[in-house]
Amino acid sequence: MTVLDILTFPDKFLKQQTVPVENVDGALQTIIENMATTMYAAPGIGLAAPQVGIGQSFLVYDIATREDGHDLQVLINPRIIEQAGEIISENEGCLSVPDFRANVKRAEQILVEGVDRDGNPLRFEAAGMLAIVIQHEMDHLTGTLFIDRISALKRQMYKRRVMKEMKQR
Repeated sequence: MTVLDILTFPDKFLKQQTVPVENVDGALQTIIENMATTMYAAPGIGLAAPQVGIGQSFLVYDIATREDGHDLQVLINPRIIEQAGEIISENEGCLSVPDFRANVKRAEQILVEGVDRDGNPLRFEAAGMLAIVIQHEMDHLTGTLFIDRISALKRQMYKRRVMKEMKQR
């Protein structure tokens, strides 16, 4: 499989809204496999289609501990139906926002609907780390980065640092 290029802030593609997946076909399966390869190589625990330049609504994630092996999960056209509680995702990071971590407020529990990689309907509850990862990756589908959910001051400090680094290249 192929390791894809991961788009990073401030790439404008990351701010775009995705469109629903229309066909769960062989081409999509290949993209899913490439995204999984990319996520594991990064290494990361989640990757949404926009992060690799694809404007469709799907994501991959795997929160299994590495000793347990891989447990790749795929969510196509996901929606959060219900959410409850509040949790602080401590030290949250993102493959598209390199070298930056922050605490982010998220829902503690969510009810998610979508389709799996075979086109079968899914509906499940997620809590804790799983809920955080799904919310983070789903944000990418609406053009939201986790830095959009932190204080304006911290966000500006990160943006300034990135712009300075870009000028130095």
